[in-house]
Formats: sequence, structure tokens, C-alpha cells
Amino acid sequence: MRNFGSLDGRDVGETLLVSPDGAIAGSVIDLGAAVRDLKIRRADGTLQRVVLGLNSAADYRDHSPHMGAIAGRFGNRIGRGRFTLDGRLYQLPLNENGRTALHGGGVKGFGKAIWTRLHADAASVTLALHSPDGDQGYPGAMTVTCRITLAPPQTLRVELWAITDAPTVLNLCHHSYFNLDGGSDILDHDLMVGADHYTPIDGDFIPTGAVAAVAGTPLDFRIVRAVRNASADGGRTPIDNTFLLHRDRIEPGSDTLLQLAHAATLSSNVSGIVMECWTTEPALQVYDGHKVAVAVPGLDGVRYGASAGIALEPQHVPDSPNLPQFPSTVLRPGAVYRQLTEYRFFG
Repeated sequence: MRNFGSLDGRDVGETLLVSPDGAIAGSVIDLGAAVRDLKIRRADGTLQRVVLGLNSAADYRDHSPHMGAIAGRFGNRIGRGRFTLDGRLYQLPLNENGRTALHGGGVKGFGKAIWTRLHADAASVTLALHSPDGDQGYPGAMTVTCRITLAPPQTLRVELWAITDAPTVLNLCHHSYFNLDGGSDILDHDLMVGADHYTPIDGDFIPTGAVAAVAGTPLDFRIVRAVRNASADGGRTPIDNTFLLHRDRIEPGSDTLLQLAHAATLSSNVSGIVMECWTTEPALQVYDGHKVAVAVPGLDGVRYGASAGIALEPQHVPDSPNLPQFPSTVLRPGAVYRQLTEYRFFG
């Protein structure tokens, strides 16, 4: 562990990790429990960085678009920043265009908080965060635990647990931006998503409540194709959409009570690296980073502009507290929230 700066009088640490076989290495910072760096050892022995990252705690606070962080309490969006739970209306800060609550609402969501390091070894780090009752408008005092592990053969594993002392809503997601070849953008990366349906959205990116087939739309990634060609005519349609995973490829997770399903495959023809995303979650948000414009240099001084990386975020459907037709995001006392997601690299 090394010091990564300080914020609000608190030190922010960075934990360096490497898998037992040395085939994958990276680091995690206490701020947002964010994966700051991740490198894959290629077949020729060289290392390829595969995520975007920044150079100081202040840069993450001031300029990061949730880069590598755990978004919560409610990752993604809640329409009008409000929901009703057990007959009571809750109002969250409207931190996106004054109209929606994004990634927890306010300026101190889980992705902007300093987590407490509970344990670290060569290949994993476990961090925890206490969120008091009323934090950013959410009910219930909550404790969240995140364990990030680099496991053979070249796997980034993200495990999440949470408990609460009162009914609340929760939707956590890991928010790394992936770039598998170090190019200026990911538009020529190939993408496949294991989904036949998606959730149509309104002008605020809030699901309308309907479910639509991806067939014949720019969101049909059932067959591998370039991110750049996200439209029926081969043109360019930005992607920031929620896919409903059909979960037809399933295997046991590291915790045998959980089942991982294949969500997506991303690959670069330049580096030859392939990444598969496997998760317990029912949906996947795919964001091609088209709004990314980071004002400070990233790792190795690289400037991150539009589509410098792509986020593949396993989660529940946005605005689920207001859409009872989708799987519930309510967490009650005595229950334990569990999520397991793995990003598996090849090549």
C-alpha cells in the first residue's frame, strides 16, 4: 500500500495487487474503491494496460467520471430523484441537469467516498463503507463491503455485500472504463452483449417501463460487431443503454450460492486481447464513453477524450424503485445484498 494523497484531512491509500501467477496486475484506491490501474501480461510477455485511470486523489474528486469506482447507493439514474418505499416518499439530490439522481445523487455517493481498508494481501483488497441513515436522502444506515481480487488466469473479480438497519433501495455497479489496446478511443473494439431486449429511455435516460427487442435497432449486439457501427445503417449512434441479460450461459461463482452468467464480450483486433464480463446481475449498462472529456492527464500522461474507454456495468435496471415490473432493488433488515462480477481477459 502507498499514499495516494489526502482529501478533507483524510489520507487516501493505493493498494498494489498482482495475481499469484503474475499474469494480471493493478491497483485499487480507497476513494470510491476504484480500480485505478490494470495491466494484462500478453503472450509475448509485454504488459497491456486495459483501464483508464488518473494520477491523484484530487483528480479523481474533481475530474473523474466515476472512473473505476463503485457507484451507489443507487448506481445509474433515478427519475426526478424520488421514489416511494413502504408508503413514504424520498427525495434525493438532483445532481444531473437538475432533473435526475445519478450514481447515488449528490456529491458524496459511494464512488466519491473514502472507503476503509479492512484487509489486503498480494492479490486482493477488502474495503468497507458505512453510509448513515439519510445519506444523500436514502433511508437506513448501511454497511457495504467490497473485495477486489486479481485471480488466475487474468481475472478481475469484484465482490460486493451490503446490510441495512431499515428498508432502503440499493443498486451497486463497478464502473471501470476499459480500453484493450491503448488507442485514443474504443470505437473499433468489437462488442457482443448477451441480451435480446433492452429498456427504451426518455430524454433524461430514464427507462419508460417498456421492454423492447434489440433486433433491428442500433443496440443489436447479439452478433459481434464494432462499437463504432452502432446503427442499422453502419453509422454512429452513441450508446448509454441498459440491456436485459438473457443469462443463457451460467456457471457457479467463487461463492457457490451465486450463479454467474455471461453478459458481454469485448475485444481488440489491435492488441488481440479479449475480455468477457460475467455477473450475477440481471442487466448490463453499456456506456461507450462518448461524453468523456477529462480535463487532466491520465495514466502515463494520456489525455482521455470522447470514447477513450467503454464502461460495462452489471446492475439492476435504472429507476427500478419506480418500476415494479423489473427485479426489486429493495434491501430490508436481516437480508444480505450480494453481487459478484468477473472481468476475464484472454490473449
